[in-house]
Amino acid sequence: MQTVHEVSKLATECEMVLATDLDGTFLGGSVAHRRSLYDWVRDHYPAVRLVFVSGRDPEFISQLCADGAVPAPEYVIGDVGTTIARFNEGVVQPIPALEAPIVRRWHGMAELVRTRLAGVRGLWMQPTSFRHRLSYQYDERFDAAALQVLDGIEVDVLISHGCFVDILPKGVSKGPSLLRLIDHLKLPRARVLVAGDTLNDLSMFQTGLHGAVVGGAEQELLDATRQLPLAYHCRTPGAGGILEAIRAHALFPKTPEEWT
Repeated sequence: MQTVHEVSKLATECEMVLATDLDGTFLGGSVAHRRSLYDWVRDHYPAVRLVFVSGRDPEFISQLCADGAVPAPEYVIGDVGTTIARFNEGVVQPIPALEAPIVRRWHGMAELVRTRLAGVRGLWMQPTSFRHRLSYQYDERFDAAALQVLDGIEVDVLISHGCFVDILPKGVSKGPSLLRLIDHLKLPRARVLVAGDTLNDLSMFQTGLHGAVVGGAEQELLDATRQLPLAYHCRTPGAGGILEAIRAHALFPKTPEEWT
């Protein structure tokens, strides 16, 4: 856990926070746009701070940043919001005080969920490690109505990408966990940009933070964010959409003209 002095220093130095999904967003778009965004993030540290907000697990994020091609974040909201962590020397380090409510809500749920979903056709568990969630994939045999077997259990069910089902502790997702982290770090909400492309990013845009719904996003996310005033719908996919949204929201004074 950071000291009060470290938190205060971060809040003083920071002019903007980029809190971004990975697949299809920070890792998406053209090579040129990714290079421009990654160089800009590195060049403007510590004024610009990076947070990954992803469905990916800690091991994936550590491997992603290992060779330095992708900028390393300072913090990670992982596992669809059920991990809240620092990223220190290539390691995702969960922050117990921020994860405590998540741990409490998930206690005893994993085995119950596994048992009830065991007989659902066309649904199988993703090949990854789980901390405070369970994630499945599905094919054409799957009928979403079968998820009614989870009725009465204190969990949330999130279907996204046309092939994934995430089972999360009730009330826990990317957006609420990000707000918990931002408030803990005493960072100004008005200087945060969230970015995403699928329905499991919706809770980030529902926080009221400035948003970048990047080009090529899922239609369900486009429809769900159309009436949210700060959820900017980008023309450009992936990293290029993030660049576009930074200018559109006027979140940072030093943005290259070629972003237009």
